[in-house]
Amino acid sequence: MRRFQIGLLIFLGIMFASSCEKDDICVEGDTPLLVIEFYDISDTATLKEVPTLRVVGVGQTVTVNTVTDRSNLSTISIPLKTDEDTTSFILIKNSAANDDGAETGNVDTINFSYSRIEDFLSRGCGFVVNYDELDANVTADSDNWIQDIEITKSLVTNSDSTHVKIFH
Repeated sequence: MRRFQIGLLIFLGIMFASSCEKDDICVEGDTPLLVIEFYDISDTATLKEVPTLRVVGVGQTVTVNTVTDRSNLSTISIPLKTDEDTTSFILIKNSAANDDGAETGNVDTINFSYSRIEDFLSRGCGFVVNYDELDANVTADSDNWIQDIEITKSLVTNSDSTHVKIFH
């Protein structure tokens, strides 16, 4: 009888230990950022930095936290909205503030439209959103510094390559 109890205890211990699952820690990924490179309009193969660039989401009061504010940049990565099919950004070239704190740089508004694809990764990660059918346009004004936009990849599934080229 004692042997039976020990055997049963060992059997139950093995069953209990084998029924455990791995921790639900997400290491697989995240919703990708949109990667934009800036090019020289007169030499479309040459990257060209935008001086003191500032990027702000339309309707937001703070700059995009994935872009170093008022820096000279030729590449940026920005987040698209995961709950809407459009996202708009204000891109400011030569950004500075006057004595009143008002922006003095050249302001252009760029609008992105896309379809969202929700992808279930795992129980720990949940869903990520990828984007397809990416399209972009700049709101016309009297002094656009953005001259042209080219979509190089309309499917956004990672942040490893360029999706949009902006010529200025």
